[in-house]
Amino acid sequence: MTEQVTVKTNVKRLSDPDAIAFAGTVIKGVYVDKVIAAAPPFDEATLQTAVDDLKGAIAAQAQAGGGTVVTAVKKKKRNVLDGLLRKLAHYVQANCNDDVQLVVKAGFQARATSARSQTQLDKATILSVENVHTKQIVVNARKVSGAKLYEAQTAIVSANNTGSFQSAGVFSKARSMTITGLTPGTTYAIQVRALGGSTGSGDWSDTVTRICM
Repeated sequence: MTEQVTVKTNVKRLSDPDAIAFAGTVIKGVYVDKVIAAAPPFDEATLQTAVDDLKGAIAAQAQAGGGTVVTAVKKKKRNVLDGLLRKLAHYVQANCNDDVQLVVKAGFQARATSARSQTQLDKATILSVENVHTKQIVVNARKVSGAKLYEAQTAIVSANNTGSFQSAGVFSKARSMTITGLTPGTTYAIQVRALGGSTGSGDWSDTVTRICM
């Protein structure tokens, strides 16, 4: 398994003094130390202005002894700062290459989790193709471990070339995939694949040709 890093963005839970201190740490990591190579979404002055505005609003609120108007202004300034910090968190997330230490140096906190590597189903194998009824062909394939469904596709084969493949349906079992609506006397190229797994499907099988009787 590989490790996946998620940058925490829950800045709203911080008190005003903690949010200001947090912003100072981020300014140092992102703008002063420049621990992330990619350019930030906005400049240092924008974040510093948001910090200064919040400090001023807090001071005004304290001087007024509270009140609806000054409290609303302070809340608005805090929302601006929170929004900028969240943008920087997403920026760090996108450019940290799942490196926890890089996230920390940028001033943020991170959570590391184990990510399952993607696994693809095995390539399908056609065991037999049978003519059972007019306008129908029954395809039997080897069961693929982990497959939930199977898909078949067909293409008309002419003297000169093979046409484009078209889906012939999705089936619950590898055995007895009945393909209908075919034209008697026509040669068809047939492929199947297993569906499921973390990548969604396995590779298409090798092509088998059969004349519809």
